[in-house]
Amino acid sequence: MAPAPPRPRMRRAEKAALTRDKLMSSAAVIVGEYGYREASVQRITSHAGIAQGTFYLYFESRQLLFDELLPYFGRLLLEHVRSRAHSAKGFFEVEEIGVRAVFDYLQEHPWFWRVLNEAEVEAPKAWAAHHAEVSTRYVKFLRRAVERGEITGYSEDELGALAYMLIAARDYLYIYTQSPLRAPAAVPEDVIRTYMRFLRNGLKAQAPQMTP
Repeated sequence: MAPAPPRPRMRRAEKAALTRDKLMSSAAVIVGEYGYREASVQRITSHAGIAQGTFYLYFESRQLLFDELLPYFGRLLLEHVRSRAHSAKGFFEVEEIGVRAVFDYLQEHPWFWRVLNEAEVEAPKAWAAHHAEVSTRYVKFLRRAVERGEITGYSEDELGALAYMLIAARDYLYIYTQSPLRAPAAVPEDVIRTYMRFLRNGLKAQAPQMTP
């Protein structure tokens, strides 16, 4: 049996990118377990299997890593949702696939919830950047649905508020699914069914009334 060919050596840039990704992934896990305040450089590098001094080749401080953490994994979450829904047609089909994808991601990456929620206090720049990106994408999604006539009765200047309402709904529905009174489920069918019924009824609204 012929020996396997040697693996090509990684270039310096590829190795650096891999190390940086390890630090980010380890930081997410450690924040999920201990919270931002107890997520020390020593804990992060130990989890990553990297020398503590190496950390500072990639981040000048722990806070600078935290300022990137939520936007970094937020984009991965958005890409996960986009890849699931890329072949879907229509607002409501995309939305249902999207909310299922969010629940799946949170089940597979349980640390994300704490990374997200504690960031408002511990990494406010990251929190603001993440919500700006999510809401901007959501408004564009809603605008296309309005242009296609799938959503009626909402004006352009109402789409920002509508986007935040739906983002908040997903967040609080996830909290609801984690209640000890409920049986755990990766995809809570009753919750998704209720959410989609609410959307289908609420987004086919009457035309807004004119103020006198």
